[in-house]
Amino acid sequence: MDNHTAVTTFLLWGFSSFPELQGLLFVIIFFSHVTILAANVSIMVAIKLSHNLHTPMYFFLCCLSFSETCAAMVIIPRMLVDLLSDSKTIFLPECATQMFFFFGLAANNCFIMAAMSYDRYTAIHNPLNYHMLITHSICCQLMMASFVVGFLVSLCIVITVFNLSFCDSKIIQHFFCDISPVVCLACDYTFIHEMFIFVLSVFVLVGSFILIMVSYVFIVSIVVKMPSAKGRYKAFSTCSSHLTVVSIHYGFASFVYLKPKNSGSFGEDMLMAVTYTVLTPLLNPIIYSLKNKEMQLALRKVIGNANKFI
Repeated sequence: MDNHTAVTTFLLWGFSSFPELQGLLFVIIFFSHVTILAANVSIMVAIKLSHNLHTPMYFFLCCLSFSETCAAMVIIPRMLVDLLSDSKTIFLPECATQMFFFFGLAANNCFIMAAMSYDRYTAIHNPLNYHMLITHSICCQLMMASFVVGFLVSLCIVITVFNLSFCDSKIIQHFFCDISPVVCLACDYTFIHEMFIFVLSVFVLVGSFILIMVSYVFIVSIVVKMPSAKGRYKAFSTCSSHLTVVSIHYGFASFVYLKPKNSGSFGEDMLMAVTYTVLTPLLNPIIYSLKNKEMQLALRKVIGNANKFI
């Protein structure tokens, strides 16, 4: 190990294998990023300004939109710069910071979705006492817990990864500092390190997913016993947007972080990473807007007021 020089910089290889496509990719990702910001900010403003949306469900949705926006800001601006730049160097502290904030926010998203499923269960199971059980104080406590646990897990991962000794190779086969392409550059990455990171990933992804599924098992068991078909439809419709977002988020994330790793999978992982760093934050506000009439009305008011102001 003493023969290896200390690595202080990495090279984000990203889409360098497709130089002829980088201009097109820049345009697509740039407009996607602008749309992500506009859509999520519109969701947050609509919830803030519409008093009828000051409920726990929309509070969680506002927090999710904020967290998704921050996660996109951690990755996409740097990606856009690298698409136009010949120098794709990233310093080790910058790489560690990017990994910390991205995975902290990603874990936070998972726990927010779990909190949203618990909120839906409470609303359907005990509608009369719903506002006493899910108070604003409890919502804030759940969000704080999601934030703290998410970033603690991310801190453990970052400390584990960047305490490794890196070999002479500096090329990260990705467009951001993801775990697998970074640890593959380490000289002393062992099975113990791999299992520790895997267990933390399972804790976040599988743990929160189990909480969501348990909530929905109870929701389904309650809804099927409802005598009214209209009541069953209304109950399921309040959960459809959340279930759609959960399926997209967990499907992409599980494919990348829970499947076995090999050196040939970096290309697949990078393509999937584009979906959950660019596509998922874009789809979330669209799904909630298309399937929720209250949100549609609130967004129309916000857009109408903005047009009057202009």
